[in-house]
Amino acid sequence: MTNQNLIVIPARMQATRLPGKPLADIHGKPMIVRVWERAMAANAGRVIVATDSDQIAAAIAAVGGEAIMTRADHPSGSDRVFEAVSKADPQKSSSVIVNLQGDLPTLDPILITACLAPLDDPATDIATLAAVINEADEKTNPNVVKAVGTPMTDNRLRALYFTRAAAPSGDGPLYHHIGIYAYRRNSLERFVGLPPSPLELREKLEQLRALEAGMRIDVAIVDTVPLGVDTPADLERARRMLQSSHA
Repeated sequence: MTNQNLIVIPARMQATRLPGKPLADIHGKPMIVRVWERAMAANAGRVIVATDSDQIAAAIAAVGGEAIMTRADHPSGSDRVFEAVSKADPQKSSSVIVNLQGDLPTLDPILITACLAPLDDPATDIATLAAVINEADEKTNPNVVKAVGTPMTDNRLRALYFTRAAAPSGDGPLYHHIGIYAYRRNSLERFVGLPPSPLELREKLEQLRALEAGMRIDVAIVDTVPLGVDTPADLERARRMLQSSHA
């Protein structure tokens, strides 16, 4: 049931490579509003933006959206999401939480639905997404995180590891991890209560904390990777991609 899902978009202004990123203009709308619109279009549950910025909250309020103010000192987006969930849904009516990055203005809304699907298996704690890597240079690019897992079906893996290295070796596909997560509420609560883990700190990948703690992450395989906006060049690319559709 969609009313059991709470889609949370953490957003803060302190991006180093693209200062003020959430409010970057894309054809007359701030980027965070573009992402909020994509989340709403998925029709997969209640959508809130979790932020420590009055400017971001105001931008969302201006389009009729819901923003929750959170502390400024969270160590990660997951912690910000959990605080927002606790404030927005204290009665715990939402049993599934989606953590959607606020820098995906070209996101296909169907990816949110795809990310929820692995939680149909009650043994799965966390669900996420990946796509087959087709570009050779992405296989060795440390900024392209790889999901390593054992196939469950043609379009689903049980995650064994996530890495910035080219892995696994040998013949076969490599998978580009897409940083959208769907958590059972109790799994998110457990996750944010865990200390950073050794492999998480080494790879600088937060999801390894869950695997090292024995939590199960299933990965849905999709055929599109959303553009993450981290640099001015990414922003220009997003503007070009949305050129024909802007209102």
